[in-house]
Amino acid sequence: MEAPAATTAPIPGQALVAGEAEGDILHAATGLSVWGGIDPATGVVIDHHHKLAGQCVSGRILAIPGGRGSCTGSAVLLELILNGRAPAAIVVCEAEEVISLGALVGELVFARPMPVLRIGGRDFERLAACRRARVAGDWLYPAGDAPGPSATAPRSAARAQGPTLQLEPRDEEMLAGRHGKACEVAMRLLVKMAGLQGAEQLTDVAQVHIDGCIYTGPAGLRFAQMLVEMGGRVRVPTTLNSISVDRRRWRELGVDPAFGEPASALADAYLALGAQPSFTCAPYLLATAPAFGEQIGWGESNAVVYANSVLGARTLKYPDFLDACVALTGRAPLAGSHLDAGRRATLAIDVVLPAGADDSFWPVLGYACGAICGREIPLIRGLENSGAGPDELKAFGAAFATSAAAPMFHIAGITPEAAGQAPGRAVSVNLPDLATTWETLDTAGETAIELVSLGNPHFSLSEFARLAGLVRGRTRAPGVSVVVTCGRAVHRAASEAGHIAEIERFGATVITDTCWCMLGEPVVPPAARTLMTNSGKYAHYAPGLVGREVRFGGLAACVEAACSGCSRRERPAWLGAAG
Repeated sequence: MEAPAATTAPIPGQALVAGEAEGDILHAATGLSVWGGIDPATGVVIDHHHKLAGQCVSGRILAIPGGRGSCTGSAVLLELILNGRAPAAIVVCEAEEVISLGALVGELVFARPMPVLRIGGRDFERLAACRRARVAGDWLYPAGDAPGPSATAPRSAARAQGPTLQLEPRDEEMLAGRHGKACEVAMRLLVKMAGLQGAEQLTDVAQVHIDGCIYTGPAGLRFAQMLVEMGGRVRVPTTLNSISVDRRRWRELGVDPAFGEPASALADAYLALGAQPSFTCAPYLLATAPAFGEQIGWGESNAVVYANSVLGARTLKYPDFLDACVALTGRAPLAGSHLDAGRRATLAIDVVLPAGADDSFWPVLGYACGAICGREIPLIRGLENSGAGPDELKAFGAAFATSAAAPMFHIAGITPEAAGQAPGRAVSVNLPDLATTWETLDTAGETAIELVSLGNPHFSLSEFARLAGLVRGRTRAPGVSVVVTCGRAVHRAASEAGHIAEIERFGATVITDTCWCMLGEPVVPPAARTLMTNSGKYAHYAPGLVGREVRFGGLAACVEAACSGCSRRERPAWLGAAG
């Protein structure tokens, strides 16, 4: 394909977060998850699957179509802003909430603005041939040729007038500070984001799941403690995502106090706001899981996708910090997947269920579908007779949410809103496509396995039962660590059923409160070079997060590797010789 020609003419856009900045352009045609994609301490891209891997974003104009993956990208961006390692500006061409929210918190709460500008798709493509640019308000000037302060900027093309946000009297009261300073700050951020999302009004939510309790650095802790000091209290039932340590055992597990103490303090701050100590990335496994059609405000990408797609509840993909704002006010922008129109499939993906497919099929398919659809909501066809249940859909959804930016999916004959979906175009995913995806996730060259990581997202009770059956009467190999993460509620149920005792007899360690995307050394053994996981999500993120090579496979294959200490790099039988 011929490279796009460079442009020198000023490019009009929409300032999602206003400001001025100049720098060299760092351009990519693929979206990037800021969390797990950029090191908050250095500004270096750590997503090994991304074109920009190894590049430093600090002080540059980062041009990406938009974000994808984790809701925690807003928290990482705030860390970058406050520690001076952020891009000079970010330019996108898609609707973008996670990145915008991180920059908005930097501007409105900490008076540290970082511009975010949205431009058209064709103009974005032409930026690939530009070396340097300046962002000023609603304009981008290639080569940095912006007018001086006294000059007149080009007149913007006329834009359609967007809807006006209509606030109810109680919203106005919160905005005016009549319900406390924390509520005022929360409502200011909500109103700003609602405007960017085109919401005409706010809606009540029945519950919230906060993802912002993941410790990414001091900035997120400052934000939470500020809300506590302002007297903030949640207004609706609120659960907490996995935190960055096992809150009850982190010292016993050997976690460095320099990390364990602030990570635990962040959890304490959200508890002080009135949230429940659920500490799970799979809140859909709790007894409080929302009902079909219920309006909720959830963070955590896999949880959002599962709630919308499998439960039929209604939530946006709430970035870190905005989830807390929804909890403090009980209100959310009535936009996107809160509305019927925002839940319609626009793309059909036709698949064939391979003969003999095991549990590894679902995360591979989810990752492949997410990479295809981007921000589009897909209808997946061809799995009507698959018998997919909650565990399969959990694995599919977590991998889908890693590679996609969409808040949900539909699977014909399985998910509750799939009937009646009529997308306008269709694509196919075949066995060679899935083989390529497998190679993307299964990247280790080593055959030796020193760590088996299970429970991302958190294990369910049925997964514990299956694992207990697979390890009964067996023992892990010397030198192989096996660690399973889960929520406290599931741990209690699995203990009562005898599964935890069976798994611990095998030699595995079961950890609550935290999850694999937050774990590091020494839970990840310092000497370990290669880990094996059955999680498509963790297979994607682990190389950048913990610097280990990754072997991917189904649960039974993970158990075999734990017993033998090795795993050959080969495709499962259901993939055959595809590709």
